[in-house]
Amino acid sequence: MVRVGIDLGDVRIGVAVSDELGIVASPHSVITSAGWNRDVARISEIVDEVGAGEVIVGLPVNMDGTRGPRAQKATDFAQRLKEALDVPVLLWDERLSTAQANRALLEADLSRRRRREVVDKAAASLILQNYLEFVSR
Repeated sequence: MVRVGIDLGDVRIGVAVSDELGIVASPHSVITSAGWNRDVARISEIVDEVGAGEVIVGLPVNMDGTRGPRAQKATDFAQRLKEALDVPVLLWDERLSTAQANRALLEADLSRRRRREVVDKAAASLILQNYLEFVSR
């Protein structure tokens, strides 16, 4: 089953897509946020485009396991997706995914500008990959 991973940011939303076997997550795109209704509509288009059977939304949990305002925003966004989509929408702990993505991009020696362009979809890919590895156990 193809799955879509979402890294919800304040300005940009990173999107990743898995292969049909659910083994590998790949960066897909970055959506510049244009309000929740438009963002949900764009994600819905992507889900239809790739034939996804599930959407995984990153949940930014604090290091101590508590949930702050960003986690509430992700939860609210996931709820809107659930209402708009005909596929399951799940939340997945994304602690440090953006930091991991930044480290990987630094190691790949990408310029600061290029990192900024791809970090969101790289983080979405990490979130989705971690989920895929969990469900394949």
